[in-house]
Amino acid sequence: MKTARIKTPLGIAEIAGDLDGLASVKVLDEGSISSEIPAELKKPVEQIEAYFNGELKEFNLLLNPQGTEFQKKVWNKLLDIPYATTTSYLELSRQLGDEKAIRAVASANGKNPLWIIIPCHRVIGSDGSLTGYAGGLHRKKWLLDHENPPKQQSLF
Repeated sequence: MKTARIKTPLGIAEIAGDLDGLASVKVLDEGSISSEIPAELKKPVEQIEAYFNGELKEFNLLLNPQGTEFQKKVWNKLLDIPYATTTSYLELSRQLGDEKAIRAVASANGKNPLWIIIPCHRVIGSDGSLTGYAGGLHRKKWLLDHENPPKQQSLF
């Protein structure tokens, strides 16, 4: 497994993967950045940088996250949430076929190993509140604003 660390507006992104795909992307509050990017991680690094530069709306990477079958089912469903949109935990549970599984869905969402790549930040509370985000609610808000910046109101 190869790793690389790059600077992002939200902290240091630690990226891990190999020829089988991207295994994890996590955000760290501090740490050093990589002087060299392994060949296996060049494409993920380029796409993450393009996302933060506002040049990429959809990642196109080979993914290999490790988790239970249920977690993988939730993570695959998260990939269906379009850029600059949100859904609720309840709606996600309904789409997975069992609205009573809302806590399990929320738990799987919180264990997403591929920060921003699998867009768990696009899942909000049914009332529109920013709830539960492993990276911190300030990062969730930043990501949602980045994808859907507030419109400038006319001064006249």
